[in-house]
Amino acid sequence: MKTLVAVDGSRYTKRMLAYLAAHDDTFGSRQHRFTVLTVVGPIPARAASALDKKVVHDYYKQEAEATFKPIRAFFAKQGIEATFEYRVGNAGDHIAEFARKGKFDLVMMGSHGHGALTRLVVGSVTGRVLAACEVPLLVIR
Repeated sequence: MKTLVAVDGSRYTKRMLAYLAAHDDTFGSRQHRFTVLTVVGPIPARAASALDKKVVHDYYKQEAEATFKPIRAFFAKQGIEATFEYRVGNAGDHIAEFARKGKFDLVMMGSHGHGALTRLVVGSVTGRVLAACEVPLLVIR
């Protein structure tokens, strides 16, 4: 089974990883292939245009690696192999697109569990993934 693990480094990501560890009977088999994806928010276009492309690229890579560092340690401790990828832009759109293009069997992600008013004002990454994703989604709260 190909599983996409969408992470943002928050406490909700930690809850999802705890769920993954607690259900090693389901997810621990060697038949599972994990890809960990984080989406870095873009630098405003005006600011990015004033910077060298390498500086911008390095910034995005450093941001992704800061998110990945504890997650790499978790996967190593659990003895689970995973590949790590990052994208830049809107998290909900990139997660859904990555899942579709990668032909994943499952997407796992933590949810912040915002109320209706907050979702209305700022939106919800989980809601956006749910609306756009053609792959089954396991949301851990």
